[in-house]
Amino acid sequence: MKVVHISQSAPRNACLATLCAKVYGQQAGLTPLVIFTGTKNVLFDQEAARLLAGVDGDGKPLVLALLVLDEAGEGMTVTHACEFVDGAKARLISELSLKAPLRVEVSDATQEAFYQQCGFKRWFDGENGQRVGLGARHPAKHSDELTPTLSLDEALILRRFKHDPTAFAEAKDAFLSGLNSFPATL
Repeated sequence: MKVVHISQSAPRNACLATLCAKVYGQQAGLTPLVIFTGTKNVLFDQEAARLLAGVDGDGKPLVLALLVLDEAGEGMTVTHACEFVDGAKARLISELSLKAPLRVEVSDATQEAFYQQCGFKRWFDGENGQRVGLGARHPAKHSDELTPTLSLDEALILRRFKHDPTAFAEAKDAFLSGLNSFPATL
């Protein structure tokens, strides 16, 4: 598997829309649209997030992962990931854990076991019962050295949608356009 950083806006928007739709599903209301819009307009614009794909030898996407910087700019959290081929997510995350200062936040033992198999060996108790796993390249040695992952103000985005029908329509059109133009190869 080859890892590709998706930086050009058209394929990035298509891959981001597909990732949000896959992660949240069709019953998630506006959440996929809010995350898509905030990531595209805030995190990508501030260069605070990276969208990566694992592709096969022909460039066909096998897996997508969104990495978001922490507030100190020292580590990246895997916030969203989806796979199109079984096992691709584990291969991508395993490879990234060796190359990047990765962090994951999980809420159950199954997720923790998955990431342990992907190379996350250091674990700390996080907020609200979550567990925080660190890859080999993450600089933190103790939980008190961790800084929060950058986040979106989802309520602000929803308020904008409510009060600005044009912004909502543009965001919805960009999301749907992205879904309909997911690339066969990267």
